[in-house]
This record gives sequence, structure tokens and C-alpha cells, in this order.
Amino acid sequence: MSLSRTGAGAGAGMFNRMVRTAAAAGLLAGLLLTGVQHLQVTRIIAQAEVLESAAEAEPVAHTHADGAKHMHEAAHEAPHEHGGWQPEDGVERTLYTALADVSMAVGYGLLLAAAIGLRGRPADWRSGLLWGAAGYAVFFLAPSIGLPPELPGTAAAPVAARQGWWIATAMSTATALAMLAFGRHWALKLAAVALLVLPHLVGAPQPPVHASVAPEHLQRSFVYATAFANGVFWLALGALTGFFHKRFADR
Repeated sequence: MSLSRTGAGAGAGMFNRMVRTAAAAGLLAGLLLTGVQHLQVTRIIAQAEVLESAAEAEPVAHTHADGAKHMHEAAHEAPHEHGGWQPEDGVERTLYTALADVSMAVGYGLLLAAAIGLRGRPADWRSGLLWGAAGYAVFFLAPSIGLPPELPGTAAAPVAARQGWWIATAMSTATALAMLAFGRHWALKLAAVALLVLPHLVGAPQPPVHASVAPEHLQRSFVYATAFANGVFWLALGALTGFFHKRFADR
């Protein structure tokens, strides 16, 4: 009975440490991501939204000259639809962005803390950097090969299809990296390489026609800025997760 209680207490302590680690690391890394995004990514998105609004307003002008037929056709040709409430630009939008970033960072922090705990070895900020780099590869780099970050006003495949491919790619990449890092047999290494390549051989879902209201140079700048912001975020999240994991373990 005492052994059972001891095991339960140890399990509860490990879970509490994992949650506290994810909360502390996620809060700081999420706020850092918001700051990095505000420097460049948000500006690029704002430019794309202006172009998108202008493109959506253009069919209205055509209606007066050419009739309702052109307006109806343009509505079906629009890259995607908008709807629902959106925060106002400025402080309100920044606050909601920060809330979303922190929430996402805490969730990813839980995954990193759980992985570190399952590994069963002491962690610090240095080893946390490696975990963060792995997270960057799994959740950003690999999916971005087939589905690069998109600006508003960009044609895209159906959301469900994109989400399914993204999840499958992330899971495949995570499994492959684990097999490469911890597998001993050469067959596991070979299977890992196959898992890395498989989602890209299948291919990400694509729209019937590739189109965007944003110019190519703006799209390219957005991809680079997003890749940089996510790289900073993941390395910071990994280092902070390792740091707090060690700190709470010492306590």
C-alpha cells in the first residue's frame, strides 16, 4: 500500500513539474514570439490585408459598369471567404495575438516537457535547445515544405485536407527523428528516412488554381519572416523548457 502511494505521489509530482515547466516556458516564449512577430510579420500581414480588401472591393466598381453578372462571377473566384468577428488593429489585436501565442506555446511546452520526462535523463537549457530544434523541424520546417505560410488573399486547398496532411507530416517527422536519434539498428535508420520523405512524396493538398492578391516579393518576405520568428520561438521554448525542468526538479 505504501509503495502504491509512493508511486502515485511521484507520478503526481512529475505531472505538476511538467505543467509548471510548460506554463513558465510557454508564457515567456509566447510573449517573445509576439514581440518578434510585431517587428516584421504583422507588418507584412497588414500589407496583404490592404491588398485583399482592395481586391474584394474591386468587383463592386465593376458592377456599376458591367452589371451584376461580373459581381457574381468575382464572388466565386475570390481566394477565400472572411466572416465572423475580428479584433481591431492596434492594441486589441496585439493583445489577442499575445493570448493566442502564449496558449499555443504552453501547449507545445507540455509536449516538450512530456518528451523530456519520458526520456528520463536530466535536462538543462542546452539540451532543451536540441528539443526546441526538433520541435521546429517537426511543427514548422517539415510541414512548410508542402504548405508554406500563406498571406491573406492566397488561394488554398480545403482546410480539412490541409490540416490532415499537416498532422500526418508532423507525426511522421517526429517519429522519424526519434528513430534517428534513439534507434540502434540500421533498419530503424532506413525506416526513419522513409518516414521523413513519405509525406512529401504523397504531396500536400493544393488549390485548383494558384493565385494571390499579394505580389511575389511580399509572399517571399512573409515566408522568411515567419521562418525566422518560428525559429526564435522554438529555440527559446526548448531552452526555457529545459531550464525550468531542471529548476523545478532541483526543488
